[in-house]
Amino acid sequence: MGRGIAQILVLGGHSVRLFDVQNDAVQSAVASLRKIFDRLVEKGRIEKTAAEQAIARLLPAASLEELADAEIVIEAVIERLDIKQSLFKSLEAVVSSDAILATNTSSLSVTAIASQCEHPERVAGYHFFNPVPLMKVVEVIAGARTAPAVASTLCELATQIGHRAVVADDSPGFIVNHAGRGFGTESLKLLGEGVTDIETIDAILREQVVFNGAGFKLGPFELMDLTGLDVSHPVMESIHEQFYQEPRFRPSTVAAQRYAAGLFGRKTSEGFYRYEDGKKVSSDKPLKPLPSDLPTKVWVAPGAAHAALVSTCESLGAVTDSADQPGQDSLILLAPLGHDAASAAQGFDATRCIAIDTLFPFEFKSCKHRVLMKTAATHEAAADAMRALFSRDGSRVSVLRDSAGFVAQRVVAMIVAIGCEIAQQRIATVADIDDAVRIGLGYPLGPISMGDALGAEKVNTLLANIHANTGDPRYRPSIWIQRRAQLQIPLTTQD
Repeated sequence: MGRGIAQILVLGGHSVRLFDVQNDAVQSAVASLRKIFDRLVEKGRIEKTAAEQAIARLLPAASLEELADAEIVIEAVIERLDIKQSLFKSLEAVVSSDAILATNTSSLSVTAIASQCEHPERVAGYHFFNPVPLMKVVEVIAGARTAPAVASTLCELATQIGHRAVVADDSPGFIVNHAGRGFGTESLKLLGEGVTDIETIDAILREQVVFNGAGFKLGPFELMDLTGLDVSHPVMESIHEQFYQEPRFRPSTVAAQRYAAGLFGRKTSEGFYRYEDGKKVSSDKPLKPLPSDLPTKVWVAPGAAHAALVSTCESLGAVTDSADQPGQDSLILLAPLGHDAASAAQGFDATRCIAIDTLFPFEFKSCKHRVLMKTAATHEAAADAMRALFSRDGSRVSVLRDSAGFVAQRVVAMIVAIGCEIAQQRIATVADIDDAVRIGLGYPLGPISMGDALGAEKVNTLLANIHANTGDPRYRPSIWIQRRAQLQIPLTTQD
Protein backbone atom coordinates (compact mmCIF):
# COMPACT_ATOMS: atom_id res chain seq x y z
CA MET A 1 0.00 0.00 0.00
CA GLY A 2 2.79 2.40 0.88
CA ARG A 3 4.47 1.85 -2.47
CA GLY A 4 1.23 2.42 -4.34
CA ILE A 5 0.48 5.63 -2.48
CA ALA A 6 4.03 6.88 -3.09
CA GLN A 7 3.69 6.03 -6.80
CA ILE A 8 0.63 8.18 -7.43
CA LEU A 9 1.99 11.04 -5.34
CA VAL A 10 5.34 11.34 -7.13
CA LEU A 11 3.63 11.01 -10.51
CA GLY A 12 1.35 13.82 -9.36
CA GLY A 13 4.36 16.07 -8.83
CA HIS A 14 4.87 15.72 -5.07
CA SER A 15 8.12 14.93 -3.29
CA VAL A 16 7.73 11.87 -1.06
CA ARG A 17 9.96 10.74 1.77
CA LEU A 18 9.78 6.98 2.31
CA PHE A 19 10.42 5.58 5.76
CA ASP A 20 10.22 2.06 7.17
CA VAL A 21 11.73 0.63 10.34
CA GLN A 22 13.43 -1.86 8.02
CA ASN A 23 15.64 0.16 5.70
CA ASP A 24 15.74 -2.71 3.19
CA ALA A 25 12.01 -2.25 2.67
CA VAL A 26 12.58 1.35 1.57
CA GLN A 27 15.30 0.36 -0.90
CA SER A 28 13.08 -2.43 -2.21
CA ALA A 29 10.19 0.02 -2.68
CA VAL A 30 12.34 2.44 -4.67
CA ALA A 31 13.65 -0.38 -6.88
CA SER A 32 10.13 -1.70 -7.42
CA LEU A 33 8.78 1.72 -8.38
CA ARG A 34 11.69 2.27 -10.75
CA LYS A 35 10.71 -0.93 -12.58
CA ILE A 36 7.06 0.11 -12.66
CA PHE A 37 7.93 3.50 -14.17
CA ASP A 38 10.17 1.81 -16.77
CA ARG A 39 7.26 -0.43 -17.81
CA LEU A 40 4.95 2.59 -18.03
CA VAL A 41 7.47 4.26 -20.34
CA GLU A 42 7.71 1.12 -22.49
CA LYS A 43 3.94 1.01 -22.84
CA GLY A 44 3.77 4.69 -23.72
CA ARG A 45 1.78 5.58 -20.61
CA ILE A 46 4.27 8.24 -19.48
CA GLU A 47 7.25 10.04 -20.99
CA LYS A 48 10.77 8.97 -20.00
CA THR A 49 11.45 12.45 -18.63
CA ALA A 50 8.35 12.23 -16.42
CA ALA A 51 9.47 8.85 -15.09
CA GLU A 52 12.94 10.17 -14.28
CA GLN A 53 11.45 13.19 -12.50
CA ALA A 54 9.08 10.96 -10.52
CA ILE A 55 11.94 8.73 -9.33
CA ALA A 56 13.90 11.83 -8.35
CA ARG A 57 11.01 12.85 -6.07
CA LEU A 58 11.32 9.59 -4.08
CA LEU A 59 13.48 10.47 -1.09
CA PRO A 60 14.45 7.54 1.19
CA ALA A 61 14.49 8.46 4.87
CA ALA A 62 16.81 6.67 7.28
CA SER A 63 14.98 7.83 10.40
CA LEU A 64 11.61 9.20 11.49
CA GLU A 65 13.29 12.56 12.19
CA GLU A 66 13.93 13.01 8.47
CA LEU A 67 10.16 13.50 8.05
CA ALA A 68 10.35 16.80 9.94
CA ASP A 69 9.58 18.93 6.86
CA ALA A 70 6.62 16.81 5.71
CA GLU A 71 3.33 18.67 5.26
CA ILE A 72 1.34 15.42 5.26
CA VAL A 73 2.43 12.07 6.73
CA ILE A 74 0.52 8.98 5.53
CA GLU A 75 1.11 5.81 7.52
CA ALA A 76 0.46 2.34 6.11
CA VAL A 77 1.77 0.14 8.91
CA ILE A 78 0.26 -3.03 10.37
CA GLU A 79 -3.42 -2.91 11.44
CA ARG A 80 -2.81 -2.72 15.17
CA LEU A 81 -4.20 0.14 17.19
CA ASP A 82 -1.34 0.28 19.71
CA ILE A 83 1.32 0.46 16.98
CA LYS A 84 -0.48 3.21 15.08
CA GLN A 85 -1.05 5.21 18.28
CA SER A 86 2.61 4.91 19.21
CA LEU A 87 3.74 5.96 15.73
CA PHE A 88 1.51 9.04 15.71
CA LYS A 89 2.72 10.11 19.16
CA SER A 90 6.29 9.84 17.87
CA LEU A 91 5.44 11.79 14.72
CA GLU A 92 3.96 14.67 16.73
CA ALA A 93 7.39 15.24 18.26
CA VAL A 94 8.98 15.40 14.80
CA VAL A 95 6.70 17.24 12.36
CA SER A 96 5.58 20.87 12.37
CA SER A 97 2.52 21.98 14.32
CA ASP A 98 0.40 22.32 11.17
CA ALA A 99 1.38 19.02 9.54
CA ILE A 100 -1.44 16.56 8.81
CA LEU A 101 -1.21 13.01 10.13
CA ALA A 102 -3.19 10.59 7.96
CA THR A 103 -3.81 6.89 8.57
CA ASN A 104 -4.47 4.40 5.80
CA THR A 105 -6.31 2.11 8.22
CA SER A 106 -9.11 0.05 6.71
CA SER A 107 -10.71 -1.17 9.92
CA LEU A 108 -9.54 0.76 12.98
CA SER A 109 -11.21 3.80 14.50
CA VAL A 110 -9.54 7.04 13.40
CA THR A 111 -10.79 8.63 16.61
CA ALA A 112 -9.10 5.92 18.68
CA ILE A 113 -5.83 6.32 16.76
CA ALA A 114 -5.91 10.09 17.34
CA SER A 115 -6.87 9.78 21.00
CA GLN A 116 -3.25 9.52 22.15
CA CYS A 117 -2.16 12.63 20.22
CA GLU A 118 -1.82 16.08 21.74
CA HIS A 119 -3.49 17.51 18.65
CA PRO A 120 -6.11 14.99 17.47
CA GLU A 121 -7.62 17.67 15.23
CA ARG A 122 -4.75 17.14 12.75
CA VAL A 123 -5.44 13.37 12.42
CA ALA A 124 -7.68 11.90 9.70
CA GLY A 125 -8.22 8.66 7.83
CA TYR A 126 -6.95 8.41 4.25
CA HIS A 127 -7.94 4.93 3.15
CA PHE A 128 -6.71 3.90 -0.29
CA PHE A 129 -7.57 0.62 -2.00
CA ASN A 130 -5.23 -1.95 -3.47
CA PRO A 131 -3.81 -1.66 -6.10
CA VAL A 132 -3.66 2.06 -5.38
CA PRO A 133 -2.84 3.30 -8.92
CA LEU A 134 -5.82 1.42 -10.40
CA MET A 135 -8.43 1.80 -7.63
CA LYS A 136 -9.06 5.48 -8.09
CA VAL A 137 -10.97 6.20 -4.91
CA VAL A 138 -9.87 7.14 -1.40
CA GLU A 139 -11.96 7.42 1.75
CA VAL A 140 -11.29 10.58 3.74
CA ILE A 141 -12.34 9.84 7.30
CA ALA A 142 -13.09 12.57 9.80
CA GLY A 143 -12.54 11.44 13.39
CA ALA A 144 -14.53 12.94 16.25
CA ARG A 145 -11.96 15.75 16.66
CA THR A 146 -10.67 16.10 13.08
CA ALA A 147 -10.61 19.71 11.90
CA PRO A 148 -12.72 20.35 8.75
CA ALA A 149 -9.72 21.97 7.03
CA VAL A 150 -7.74 18.73 7.36
CA ALA A 151 -10.36 16.70 5.52
CA SER A 152 -10.64 19.43 2.87
CA THR A 153 -6.89 19.41 2.27
CA LEU A 154 -6.83 15.64 1.87
CA CYS A 155 -9.74 15.79 -0.58
CA GLU A 156 -7.94 18.43 -2.65
CA LEU A 157 -4.80 16.31 -2.75
CA ALA A 158 -6.75 13.24 -3.86
CA THR A 159 -8.38 15.17 -6.70
CA GLN A 160 -5.02 16.57 -7.80
CA ILE A 161 -3.53 13.05 -8.14
CA GLY A 162 -6.56 11.72 -10.03
CA HIS A 163 -8.48 9.94 -7.28
CA ARG A 164 -12.12 10.39 -6.27
CA ALA A 165 -12.22 11.49 -2.63
CA VAL A 166 -15.26 10.29 -0.68
CA VAL A 167 -15.82 11.73 2.79
CA ALA A 168 -17.13 9.66 5.69
CA ASP A 169 -17.57 10.02 9.41
CA ASP A 170 -15.55 7.67 11.57
CA SER A 171 -17.61 4.48 11.84
CA PRO A 172 -16.92 0.72 11.58
CA GLY A 173 -15.88 -0.15 8.03
CA PHE A 174 -16.18 3.49 6.89
CA ILE A 175 -18.08 3.30 3.56
CA VAL A 176 -16.72 0.47 1.42
CA ASN A 177 -16.06 -2.22 4.04
CA HIS A 178 -19.40 -1.33 5.65
CA ALA A 179 -21.42 -1.44 2.42
CA GLY A 180 -19.59 -4.55 1.25
CA ARG A 181 -21.17 -6.71 3.96
CA GLY A 182 -24.24 -7.51 1.86
CA PHE A 183 -22.58 -9.42 -0.99
CA GLY A 184 -20.52 -12.03 0.84
CA THR A 185 -22.36 -12.27 4.15
CA GLU A 186 -25.77 -12.88 2.58
CA SER A 187 -24.30 -15.39 0.13
CA LEU A 188 -22.77 -17.29 3.05
CA LYS A 189 -26.18 -17.32 4.74
CA LEU A 190 -27.74 -18.80 1.59
CA LEU A 191 -25.04 -21.47 1.55
CA GLY A 192 -25.57 -22.17 5.25
CA GLU A 193 -29.30 -22.66 4.67
CA GLY A 194 -28.61 -25.22 1.95
CA VAL A 195 -30.49 -23.23 -0.69
CA THR A 196 -27.93 -24.30 -3.32
CA ASP A 197 -24.20 -24.85 -3.74
CA ILE A 198 -21.20 -22.52 -3.98
CA GLU A 199 -20.83 -22.72 -7.76
CA THR A 200 -24.51 -21.95 -8.36
CA ILE A 201 -24.58 -18.91 -6.08
CA ASP A 202 -21.49 -17.52 -7.82
CA ALA A 203 -22.93 -18.18 -11.27
CA ILE A 204 -26.29 -16.59 -10.44
CA LEU A 205 -24.72 -13.40 -9.11
CA ARG A 206 -22.29 -13.16 -12.05
CA GLU A 207 -24.80 -13.97 -14.78
CA GLN A 208 -28.34 -13.17 -13.65
CA VAL A 209 -27.79 -9.80 -11.99
CA VAL A 210 -27.56 -7.08 -14.65
CA PHE A 211 -27.63 -3.29 -14.33
CA ASN A 212 -27.25 -1.28 -17.54
CA GLY A 213 -25.73 -4.30 -19.23
CA ALA A 214 -23.14 -4.95 -16.50
CA GLY A 215 -23.03 -7.27 -13.51
CA PHE A 216 -20.71 -8.46 -10.77
CA LYS A 217 -17.29 -9.42 -12.16
CA LEU A 218 -16.79 -12.22 -9.62
CA GLY A 219 -19.16 -14.29 -7.54
CA PRO A 220 -18.93 -13.81 -3.75
CA PHE A 221 -17.03 -17.06 -3.11
CA GLU A 222 -14.62 -16.38 -5.96
CA LEU A 223 -14.04 -12.94 -4.45
CA MET A 224 -13.46 -14.30 -0.93
CA ASP A 225 -10.95 -16.79 -2.35
CA LEU A 226 -9.18 -13.94 -4.12
CA THR A 227 -8.96 -11.62 -1.10
CA GLY A 228 -8.40 -14.50 1.33
CA LEU A 229 -10.77 -15.76 4.02
CA ASP A 230 -8.04 -14.96 6.57
CA VAL A 231 -8.74 -11.32 5.68
CA SER A 232 -12.48 -11.31 5.01
CA HIS A 233 -13.75 -13.47 7.89
CA PRO A 234 -12.12 -11.38 10.69
CA VAL A 235 -13.56 -8.26 9.02
CA MET A 236 -17.05 -9.85 9.10
CA GLU A 237 -16.66 -10.61 12.79
CA SER A 238 -15.20 -7.18 13.56
CA ILE A 239 -17.95 -5.23 11.77
CA HIS A 240 -20.62 -7.32 13.52
CA GLU A 241 -19.09 -6.68 16.95
CA GLN A 242 -18.44 -2.98 16.34
CA PHE A 243 -22.07 -2.47 15.40
CA TYR A 244 -23.15 -4.27 18.59
CA GLN A 245 -24.40 -7.46 16.90
CA GLU A 246 -26.45 -5.75 14.19
CA PRO A 247 -28.33 -8.67 12.50
CA ARG A 248 -27.53 -7.43 8.98
CA PHE A 249 -23.85 -8.19 9.59
CA ARG A 250 -24.18 -11.55 11.36
CA PRO A 251 -21.17 -13.71 10.34
CA SER A 252 -21.46 -17.27 9.11
CA THR A 253 -20.50 -20.51 10.83
CA VAL A 254 -19.62 -21.83 7.36
CA ALA A 255 -16.89 -19.19 7.05
CA ALA A 256 -15.75 -19.74 10.65
CA GLN A 257 -15.21 -23.46 10.05
CA ARG A 258 -13.28 -22.87 6.83
CA TYR A 259 -11.22 -20.17 8.50
CA ALA A 260 -10.33 -22.59 11.33
CA ALA A 261 -9.33 -25.20 8.74
CA GLY A 262 -6.98 -22.77 6.98
CA LEU A 263 -9.00 -22.84 3.74
CA PHE A 264 -8.15 -19.25 2.88
CA GLY A 265 -8.46 -19.39 -0.91
CA ARG A 266 -5.88 -18.88 -3.64
CA LYS A 267 -3.03 -18.24 -1.21
CA THR A 268 -3.47 -21.74 0.31
CA SER A 269 -4.48 -23.40 -2.99
CA GLU A 270 -7.84 -24.29 -1.47
CA GLY A 271 -10.76 -22.26 -0.26
CA PHE A 272 -14.31 -22.41 -1.54
CA TYR A 273 -12.62 -23.76 -4.69
CA ARG A 274 -9.37 -25.67 -5.33
CA TYR A 275 -6.49 -24.05 -7.21
CA GLU A 276 -3.55 -25.47 -9.14
CA ASP A 277 -0.78 -23.13 -10.30
CA GLY A 278 -2.98 -20.23 -9.26
CA LYS A 279 -5.89 -21.29 -11.49
CA LYS A 280 -9.28 -22.45 -10.29
CA VAL A 281 -9.91 -26.16 -10.79
CA SER A 282 -13.27 -26.72 -12.43
CA SER A 283 -15.81 -28.86 -10.65
CA ASP A 284 -16.12 -32.47 -11.76
CA LYS A 285 -19.76 -32.54 -10.71
CA PRO A 286 -21.76 -33.88 -13.68
CA LEU A 287 -24.63 -31.77 -14.95
CA LYS A 288 -28.04 -33.33 -14.63
CA PRO A 289 -29.26 -34.13 -18.16
CA LEU A 290 -32.25 -32.23 -19.46
CA PRO A 291 -35.36 -34.28 -20.19
CA SER A 292 -36.55 -34.30 -23.79
CA ASP A 293 -40.20 -33.85 -22.87
CA LEU A 294 -41.57 -30.35 -22.42
CA PRO A 295 -44.42 -29.67 -20.00
CA THR A 296 -47.83 -30.37 -21.50
CA LYS A 297 -49.21 -27.06 -20.35
CA VAL A 298 -48.05 -24.20 -18.16
CA TRP A 299 -50.41 -22.09 -16.09
CA VAL A 300 -48.92 -18.74 -15.03
CA ALA A 301 -50.13 -17.26 -11.77
CA PRO A 302 -51.47 -13.68 -11.82
CA GLY A 303 -49.01 -10.90 -10.99
CA ALA A 304 -46.95 -8.05 -12.39
CA ALA A 305 -44.88 -10.38 -14.61
CA HIS A 306 -47.83 -12.46 -15.86
CA ALA A 307 -47.96 -11.23 -19.46
CA ALA A 308 -44.19 -11.39 -19.92
CA LEU A 309 -44.04 -14.92 -18.49
CA VAL A 310 -46.87 -16.13 -20.74
CA SER A 311 -45.10 -14.65 -23.77
CA THR A 312 -41.77 -16.20 -22.71
CA CYS A 313 -43.25 -19.65 -22.15
CA GLU A 314 -44.96 -19.58 -25.54
CA SER A 315 -41.78 -18.32 -27.28
CA LEU A 316 -39.93 -21.27 -25.71
CA GLY A 317 -42.46 -23.70 -27.16
CA ALA A 318 -44.86 -24.31 -24.28
CA VAL A 319 -48.64 -24.33 -24.42
CA THR A 320 -50.06 -21.95 -21.83
CA ASP A 321 -53.22 -22.62 -19.87
CA SER A 322 -55.32 -19.44 -19.98
CA ALA A 323 -58.01 -20.58 -17.54
CA ASP A 324 -58.63 -18.71 -14.28
CA GLN A 325 -57.35 -21.73 -12.35
CA PRO A 326 -54.73 -24.30 -13.41
CA GLY A 327 -56.01 -27.39 -15.15
CA GLN A 328 -55.28 -30.86 -13.81
CA ASP A 329 -52.52 -31.46 -16.38
CA SER A 330 -50.87 -28.01 -16.14
CA LEU A 331 -47.66 -27.17 -14.37
CA ILE A 332 -47.97 -24.06 -12.21
CA LEU A 333 -45.52 -21.17 -12.64
CA LEU A 334 -45.24 -18.68 -9.77
CA ALA A 335 -43.28 -15.42 -9.57
CA PRO A 336 -42.89 -14.42 -5.90
CA LEU A 337 -41.08 -11.26 -4.83
CA GLY A 338 -39.45 -11.88 -1.45
CA HIS A 339 -41.76 -14.78 -0.57
CA ASP A 340 -40.72 -18.41 -0.73
CA ALA A 341 -42.25 -20.94 -3.12
CA ALA A 342 -44.24 -22.61 -0.34
CA SER A 343 -46.01 -19.35 0.48
CA ALA A 344 -46.65 -18.56 -3.20
CA ALA A 345 -48.03 -22.08 -3.72
CA GLN A 346 -50.81 -21.68 -1.14
CA GLY A 347 -54.13 -22.70 -2.70
CA PHE A 348 -52.47 -24.66 -5.51
CA ASP A 349 -51.25 -28.22 -5.93
CA ALA A 350 -47.70 -27.80 -4.62
CA THR A 351 -46.47 -30.93 -6.39
CA ARG A 352 -46.84 -29.06 -9.71
CA CYS A 353 -45.54 -25.65 -8.56
CA ILE A 354 -42.29 -24.02 -9.67
CA ALA A 355 -41.29 -20.42 -8.95
CA ILE A 356 -39.17 -18.21 -11.20
CA ASP A 357 -37.14 -15.11 -10.27
CA THR A 358 -38.31 -12.13 -12.34
CA LEU A 359 -36.33 -9.36 -10.62
CA PHE A 360 -33.83 -9.26 -13.51
CA PRO A 361 -34.40 -9.94 -17.25
CA PHE A 362 -35.91 -13.38 -17.84
CA GLU A 363 -37.74 -12.99 -21.17
CA PHE A 364 -37.05 -15.02 -24.32
CA LYS A 365 -33.40 -14.64 -25.46
CA SER A 366 -32.86 -11.73 -23.04
CA CYS A 367 -30.72 -13.35 -20.34
CA LYS A 368 -27.78 -15.65 -19.64
CA HIS A 369 -29.24 -17.25 -16.54
CA ARG A 370 -32.74 -18.02 -15.30
CA VAL A 371 -33.39 -19.14 -11.74
CA LEU A 372 -36.20 -21.46 -10.70
CA MET A 373 -37.18 -22.62 -7.22
CA LYS A 374 -39.21 -25.60 -6.10
CA THR A 375 -41.26 -26.25 -3.00
CA ALA A 376 -40.43 -29.16 -0.72
CA ALA A 377 -43.41 -30.98 -2.29
CA THR A 378 -42.66 -30.27 -5.98
CA HIS A 379 -42.32 -33.44 -8.02
CA GLU A 380 -38.85 -33.82 -9.52
CA ALA A 381 -40.37 -34.50 -12.94
CA ALA A 382 -42.17 -31.15 -12.82
CA ALA A 383 -38.95 -29.30 -11.88
CA ASP A 384 -37.02 -31.10 -14.64
CA ALA A 385 -39.64 -30.28 -17.24
CA MET A 386 -39.60 -26.58 -16.36
CA ARG A 387 -35.80 -26.56 -16.36
CA ALA A 388 -35.85 -28.03 -19.85
CA LEU A 389 -38.38 -25.44 -21.03
CA PHE A 390 -36.47 -22.42 -19.75
CA SER A 391 -33.20 -23.75 -21.22
CA ARG A 392 -34.52 -23.90 -24.78
CA ASP A 393 -33.09 -20.53 -25.87
CA GLY A 394 -29.62 -21.32 -24.54
CA SER A 395 -30.06 -19.75 -21.11
CA ARG A 396 -28.45 -21.47 -18.16
CA VAL A 397 -31.09 -22.59 -15.65
CA SER A 398 -30.58 -23.22 -11.94
CA VAL A 399 -33.17 -24.84 -9.69
CA LEU A 400 -32.99 -23.85 -6.02
CA ARG A 401 -34.39 -25.35 -2.88
CA ASP A 402 -37.06 -23.16 -1.33
CA SER A 403 -35.91 -19.77 -0.06
CA ALA A 404 -37.57 -16.45 0.66
CA GLY A 405 -36.18 -14.23 -2.08
CA PHE A 406 -34.27 -16.72 -4.26
CA VAL A 407 -30.53 -15.79 -4.43
CA ALA A 408 -30.31 -12.56 -6.43
CA GLN A 409 -33.32 -10.97 -4.70
CA ARG A 410 -31.83 -11.56 -1.25
CA VAL A 411 -28.27 -10.50 -2.01
CA VAL A 412 -29.11 -7.39 -4.02
CA ALA A 413 -31.80 -6.32 -1.55
CA MET A 414 -29.26 -6.59 1.28
CA ILE A 415 -26.70 -4.53 -0.66
CA VAL A 416 -29.31 -1.81 -1.20
CA ALA A 417 -30.54 -1.97 2.41
CA ILE A 418 -27.06 -1.51 3.89
CA GLY A 419 -26.19 1.31 1.48
CA CYS A 420 -29.39 3.14 2.43
CA GLU A 421 -28.67 2.57 6.13
CA ILE A 422 -25.27 4.26 5.71
CA ALA A 423 -27.05 7.24 4.14
CA GLN A 424 -29.70 7.27 6.89
CA GLN A 425 -26.98 7.35 9.56
CA ARG A 426 -25.39 10.32 7.75
CA ILE A 427 -22.05 8.55 7.61
CA ALA A 428 -21.63 9.83 4.05
CA THR A 429 -23.63 11.42 1.25
CA VAL A 430 -25.54 9.33 -1.28
CA ALA A 431 -23.13 10.34 -4.06
CA ASP A 432 -20.08 9.40 -2.00
CA ILE A 433 -21.59 6.07 -0.93
CA ASP A 434 -22.44 5.11 -4.51
CA ASP A 435 -19.09 6.20 -5.96
CA ALA A 436 -17.05 4.60 -3.17
CA VAL A 437 -18.73 1.21 -3.62
CA ARG A 438 -18.86 1.32 -7.42
CA ILE A 439 -15.15 2.13 -7.71
CA GLY A 440 -13.84 0.44 -4.56
CA LEU A 441 -15.70 -2.86 -5.02
CA GLY A 442 -16.20 -2.84 -8.79
CA TYR A 443 -20.00 -3.11 -8.58
CA PRO A 444 -21.95 -2.23 -11.74
CA LEU A 445 -23.76 0.53 -9.78
CA GLY A 446 -23.52 1.97 -6.32
CA PRO A 447 -25.89 0.33 -3.81
CA ILE A 448 -28.42 3.15 -3.66
CA SER A 449 -28.49 3.55 -7.44
CA MET A 450 -29.07 -0.22 -7.64
CA GLY A 451 -32.19 0.34 -5.58
CA ASP A 452 -33.40 3.06 -7.91
CA ALA A 453 -32.77 0.84 -10.95
CA LEU A 454 -35.15 -1.71 -9.40
CA GLY A 455 -37.55 0.88 -7.95
CA ALA A 456 -37.89 2.06 -4.35
CA GLU A 457 -41.35 0.53 -3.92
CA LYS A 458 -40.21 -2.84 -5.29
CA VAL A 459 -37.16 -2.91 -3.00
CA ASN A 460 -39.30 -1.98 0.00
CA THR A 461 -41.83 -4.73 -0.83
CA LEU A 462 -39.07 -7.26 -1.46
CA LEU A 463 -37.40 -6.64 1.90
CA ALA A 464 -40.71 -6.49 3.77
CA ASN A 465 -41.77 -9.83 2.29
CA ILE A 466 -38.47 -11.56 3.12
CA HIS A 467 -38.68 -10.10 6.64
CA ALA A 468 -42.27 -11.31 7.07
CA ASN A 469 -41.43 -14.74 5.66
CA THR A 470 -38.32 -15.35 7.78
CA GLY A 471 -38.88 -13.22 10.88
CA ASP A 472 -35.19 -12.29 10.70
CA PRO A 473 -34.59 -8.58 11.49
CA ARG A 474 -31.61 -8.49 9.09
CA TYR A 475 -34.17 -8.09 6.26
CA ARG A 476 -36.16 -5.22 7.71
CA PRO A 477 -36.51 -2.32 5.25
CA SER A 478 -34.55 0.68 6.45
CA ILE A 479 -36.38 3.90 7.27
CA TRP A 480 -34.63 5.52 4.31
CA ILE A 481 -36.19 2.99 1.93
CA GLN A 482 -39.64 3.02 3.55
CA ARG A 483 -40.02 6.80 3.44
CA ARG A 484 -38.90 7.16 -0.17
CA ALA A 485 -41.14 4.30 -1.25
CA GLN A 486 -44.09 5.99 0.49
CA LEU A 487 -43.31 9.32 -1.19
CA GLN A 488 -42.61 7.61 -4.54
CA ILE A 489 -39.27 9.40 -4.90
CA PRO A 490 -35.84 7.95 -5.78
CA LEU A 491 -33.73 6.33 -3.09
CA THR A 492 -30.92 8.65 -4.19
CA THR A 493 -32.92 11.65 -2.97
CA GLN A 494 -30.67 13.34 -0.41
CA ASP A 495 -32.49 15.14 2.41
